[in-house]
Amino acid sequence: MPATNSVQSTFAATLVDEWARHGLTDVVICPGSRSTPLALAMARRSEIRLHVRIDERSAAFFAIGRALVTRRPVAIVVTSGTAAAELHAAVAEADLANVALLVLTADRPPELHGVGAPQTIDQQHLYGSMVRLYEEPGVARSEASASWRPLAQRLWRAASGVSSVPGPVHLNAAFVEPLLGEPAELPVALDDRVDDQETRAPLFAQGLGLAGQRVLAVVGSGTPVQVIDDARSLNWVVLGDATARGSLAYADPLLRHEDICAILEPDVVVRLGGIPASKFLAQRLVEWGRPVIALQGAGPVADPDAVVTRRVQGLPNRDDAAQFGDANYFTLWHQISAGLDKHLSTLWGEQLDEVRVARVVVDAANDHEVPLVVGSSMPVRDVEWWSSSRSTQVYSNRGANGIDGVVSTVLGVASGSRAIGLVGDVTMLHDVSALVDTVGNDTSCVLVVSDNRGGGIFSFLAQARDVETEKFELLYGTARPHDLTAVASAFGHFAMRVTTASALRHAIDERLAQPGLSVVVAELPSRDDNVRRHEELNSAVGNWWTLQ
Repeated sequence: MPATNSVQSTFAATLVDEWARHGLTDVVICPGSRSTPLALAMARRSEIRLHVRIDERSAAFFAIGRALVTRRPVAIVVTSGTAAAELHAAVAEADLANVALLVLTADRPPELHGVGAPQTIDQQHLYGSMVRLYEEPGVARSEASASWRPLAQRLWRAASGVSSVPGPVHLNAAFVEPLLGEPAELPVALDDRVDDQETRAPLFAQGLGLAGQRVLAVVGSGTPVQVIDDARSLNWVVLGDATARGSLAYADPLLRHEDICAILEPDVVVRLGGIPASKFLAQRLVEWGRPVIALQGAGPVADPDAVVTRRVQGLPNRDDAAQFGDANYFTLWHQISAGLDKHLSTLWGEQLDEVRVARVVVDAANDHEVPLVVGSSMPVRDVEWWSSSRSTQVYSNRGANGIDGVVSTVLGVASGSRAIGLVGDVTMLHDVSALVDTVGNDTSCVLVVSDNRGGGIFSFLAQARDVETEKFELLYGTARPHDLTAVASAFGHFAMRVTTASALRHAIDERLAQPGLSVVVAELPSRDDNVRRHEELNSAVGNWWTLQ
């Protein structure tokens, strides 16, 4: 009989071989002993790119970034114990955002559970219903070798969304010592399939009955740019969240005003993907009471306000004459949005504020044609509400909408290429462990940090009005005294502080041409000033409209 360590190595090598045949290109590995068979099996494959990161939570969000860019499953390998628990937040995000992850946790064998063995916790179904598939094959046995490739294929297909929607899967693999071993001959491959990213003809929606109507399409995260392009070609006015590439700008500030809203009211609303951040847009959908069609061909359609009146499988079909909306309505929205864009460009000088930072960053990403990753809280709202239309790919962790791991996601998107990130100061500090690992000379990443010295979004909420100032700052403002440029420099990254719009744009342009991570901290007015600035801008939109 072959030695146990050889069987384990062969088991791990077989899984990796099958995943490589199906198109695995990236794996994120965190150091650990119990995961040795899986880590070495990955390292032996020259076609798989290794990303070694020492903090599991950061590593998992880095993996999300890679999966967003590659649009295929990315593997993450961790050892047993709390290392596996560290992945929980990222698994939650991947679940809700439909991001494909192969979560591979090593475990102690059954005889070491419940006896006080170190680095041992209950890892069975650790992530509950958040994973598309959970597998626990036990310690590898040679007589079970025929099951190894089917196991790998089940995990890959479940993560890829072959029969459902993409998302995370969990393999909890127990290994016994000795952990080092040479793999023997692998079981024969199941078939000749090399890539499971199957090309399927899109399913187009039928019977929508939209001909000549004023069609407003509201799209969110998860909606592919091709779908947005098809919707626009049908004269649908497309409003979207920050990630909706090519969607119309300034929906939120426009719909805050009753007289503008009355002119822009649609006959029918089409929903795709997640929900935008704008509460005013959501409020208008409720107030209008118009038919709302959920097109589910691009994935699940979010409907927290229960406004959807009809659900239809499929996608917009630019070849279906019955789906063409009112061209005049389409033109009206675009003319108003373009006019407001021109007006807004006159409202800023060189002084930075949070909205100005968002506009500069979006313009830079568009001009350089590089991906942009936007943090939660105010950055994602300022990009959605106040920036120009995004012509480049924009990513944001809009599944669970947390600030967990955003810097890591930025680095995952940038890895091997270029990207820009926009986050707040609290978000940067929350994920400061992302700065521990380098990004490599093949990567250029500019992380722009809007530094308003605390949690800016809370200043817009009732807590800012109703909680005594000192307690508000303690519980919500959470300002920290750290010099963010010093923090970044301490980890060996280039860092600088800017105070003007031209300096910010120059820094982005210059640092994108340099390898590595560059942290550009934008010094901003106070959080209270930021609230007033948003109020001024919304008033300016109303004043502009009265002059039209």
